[in-house]
Amino acid sequence: MKKLLFSVLIFLISIHFSFGQNASDEEQLKELVQLSFDEVFSDRNMEIIPEYFTDDFILLEHGEIWDMDKLKNVLSNGSMEGVERLNEFEFTQFKVSGSTAWIAYHNKAVFMKSGEKVGEMNWLESATAVKTKDGWKMDMLHSTRKPKTAE
Repeated sequence: MKKLLFSVLIFLISIHFSFGQNASDEEQLKELVQLSFDEVFSDRNMEIIPEYFTDDFILLEHGEIWDMDKLKNVLSNGSMEGVERLNEFEFTQFKVSGSTAWIAYHNKAVFMKSGEKVGEMNWLESATAVKTKDGWKMDMLHSTRKPKTAE
Protein backbone atom coordinates (compact mmCIF):
# COMPACT_ATOMS: atom_id res chain seq x y z
CA MET A 1 0.00 0.00 0.00
CA LYS A 2 2.85 2.39 0.85
CA LYS A 3 4.48 1.68 -2.51
CA LEU A 4 1.21 2.46 -4.31
CA LEU A 5 0.73 5.75 -2.44
CA PHE A 6 4.37 6.67 -3.08
CA SER A 7 3.97 5.88 -6.80
CA VAL A 8 0.78 7.95 -7.04
CA LEU A 9 2.48 10.84 -5.24
CA ILE A 10 5.48 10.72 -7.59
CA PHE A 11 3.14 10.59 -10.59
CA LEU A 12 1.15 13.63 -9.40
CA ILE A 13 4.30 15.62 -8.69
CA SER A 14 5.72 14.83 -12.13
CA ILE A 15 2.46 15.94 -13.78
CA HIS A 16 2.50 19.16 -11.77
CA PHE A 17 6.05 19.98 -12.83
CA SER A 18 5.51 19.06 -16.46
CA PHE A 19 2.51 21.41 -16.68
CA GLY A 20 4.44 24.12 -14.87
CA GLN A 21 7.24 23.93 -17.43
CA ASN A 22 4.90 24.37 -20.40
CA ALA A 23 3.61 27.92 -20.17
CA SER A 24 0.21 28.52 -21.67
CA ASP A 25 -0.06 30.24 -25.03
CA GLU A 26 -1.31 33.34 -23.24
CA GLU A 27 1.75 33.43 -20.98
CA GLN A 28 4.07 32.80 -23.94
CA LEU A 29 2.42 35.66 -25.87
CA LYS A 30 2.72 38.04 -22.91
CA GLU A 31 6.40 37.14 -22.68
CA LEU A 32 6.82 37.62 -26.44
CA VAL A 33 5.45 41.16 -26.23
CA GLN A 34 7.36 42.10 -23.05
CA LEU A 35 10.72 40.71 -24.16
CA SER A 36 10.47 42.05 -27.71
CA PHE A 37 9.87 45.55 -26.39
CA ASP A 38 12.55 45.28 -23.70
CA GLU A 39 15.23 43.81 -25.95
CA VAL A 40 14.40 45.38 -29.32
CA PHE A 41 12.72 48.72 -28.62
CA SER A 42 14.43 49.55 -25.29
CA ASP A 43 17.86 47.98 -25.78
CA ARG A 44 17.76 48.60 -29.56
CA ASN A 45 19.29 45.15 -30.09
CA MET A 46 18.70 44.50 -33.78
CA GLU A 47 20.59 41.19 -33.66
CA ILE A 48 17.74 39.65 -31.66
CA ILE A 49 14.91 40.76 -33.98
CA PRO A 50 14.57 37.30 -35.64
CA GLU A 51 13.80 35.75 -32.22
CA TYR A 52 10.65 37.85 -31.84
CA PHE A 53 9.49 38.84 -35.33
CA THR A 54 8.86 37.06 -38.62
CA ASP A 55 10.87 38.11 -41.69
CA ASP A 56 7.78 39.80 -43.17
CA PHE A 57 6.87 41.65 -39.95
CA ILE A 58 5.22 45.06 -40.31
CA LEU A 59 4.51 47.71 -37.73
CA LEU A 60 1.54 50.03 -38.27
CA GLU A 61 2.81 52.99 -36.24
CA HIS A 62 0.31 55.81 -35.83
CA GLY A 63 -0.64 56.00 -39.49
CA GLU A 64 2.67 54.84 -40.98
CA ILE A 65 3.69 51.42 -42.29
CA TRP A 66 7.09 50.34 -41.03
CA ASP A 67 8.72 47.32 -42.64
CA MET A 68 11.81 45.70 -41.16
CA ASP A 69 14.17 48.20 -42.85
CA LYS A 70 12.26 51.21 -41.46
CA LEU A 71 12.19 49.65 -37.99
CA LYS A 72 15.95 49.07 -38.03
CA ASN A 73 16.53 52.64 -39.29
CA VAL A 74 14.48 54.12 -36.46
CA LEU A 75 16.18 51.95 -33.85
CA SER A 76 19.67 52.83 -35.04
CA ASN A 77 19.28 56.58 -35.60
CA GLY A 78 20.87 57.50 -32.24
CA SER A 79 18.13 59.90 -31.11
CA MET A 80 17.57 57.90 -27.91
CA GLU A 81 21.24 57.69 -26.93
CA GLY A 82 21.56 57.78 -23.13
CA VAL A 83 17.80 57.41 -22.62
CA GLU A 84 16.45 54.34 -20.85
CA ARG A 85 13.00 53.09 -21.88
CA LEU A 86 10.95 51.15 -19.34
CA ASN A 87 7.96 49.24 -20.73
CA GLU A 88 4.75 48.36 -18.93
CA PHE A 89 1.83 46.42 -20.39
CA GLU A 90 -1.79 45.93 -19.47
CA PHE A 91 -3.05 43.00 -21.54
CA THR A 92 -6.76 43.12 -22.30
CA GLN A 93 -7.52 40.31 -24.76
CA PHE A 94 -6.03 37.20 -26.31
CA LYS A 95 -7.36 34.97 -29.04
CA VAL A 96 -5.50 31.85 -30.08
CA SER A 97 -6.70 29.76 -33.00
CA GLY A 98 -4.35 26.93 -33.86
CA SER A 99 -1.00 28.43 -34.85
CA THR A 100 -2.19 32.05 -35.01
CA ALA A 101 -3.01 34.53 -32.27
CA TRP A 102 -3.90 38.14 -31.69
CA ILE A 103 -3.30 40.18 -28.57
CA ALA A 104 -4.71 43.55 -27.46
CA TYR A 105 -3.02 45.63 -24.77
CA HIS A 106 -2.14 49.06 -23.43
CA ASN A 107 1.55 49.92 -23.66
CA LYS A 108 3.21 52.53 -21.44
CA ALA A 109 6.82 53.58 -21.89
CA VAL A 110 8.60 55.76 -19.35
CA PHE A 111 11.80 57.41 -20.54
CA MET A 112 14.61 58.05 -18.05
CA LYS A 113 17.88 59.93 -18.42
CA SER A 114 20.46 60.11 -15.65
CA GLY A 115 17.89 58.64 -13.26
CA GLU A 116 15.23 61.26 -13.98
CA LYS A 117 11.99 60.82 -15.90
CA VAL A 118 12.18 62.80 -19.13
CA GLY A 119 9.02 61.56 -20.82
CA GLU A 120 6.21 59.07 -21.07
CA MET A 121 4.20 57.71 -23.96
CA ASN A 122 1.10 55.55 -24.00
CA TRP A 123 -0.32 53.45 -26.82
CA LEU A 124 -3.24 51.17 -27.51
CA GLU A 125 -1.79 48.26 -29.43
CA SER A 126 -2.65 44.97 -31.00
CA ALA A 127 -0.37 42.30 -32.35
CA THR A 128 -0.75 39.18 -34.39
CA ALA A 129 1.57 36.23 -33.94
CA VAL A 130 2.22 32.90 -35.56
CA LYS A 131 3.51 29.77 -33.87
CA THR A 132 6.71 28.59 -35.53
CA LYS A 133 9.02 25.67 -34.79
CA ASP A 134 10.93 28.14 -32.59
CA GLY A 135 7.85 29.37 -30.71
CA TRP A 136 5.56 32.38 -31.11
CA LYS A 137 6.71 35.28 -33.31
CA MET A 138 4.95 38.53 -34.12
CA ASP A 139 4.13 39.16 -37.75
CA MET A 140 2.20 42.42 -37.27
CA LEU A 141 1.99 45.10 -34.63
CA HIS A 142 -0.54 47.94 -34.73
CA SER A 143 0.19 50.91 -32.52
CA THR A 144 -1.95 53.99 -31.88
CA ARG A 145 -0.68 56.73 -29.59
CA LYS A 146 -3.04 57.72 -26.80
CA PRO A 147 -3.46 61.41 -25.95
CA LYS A 148 -1.20 62.79 -23.26
CA THR A 149 -2.77 63.04 -19.84
CA ALA A 150 -2.02 65.62 -17.18
CA GLU A 151 0.22 64.29 -14.44
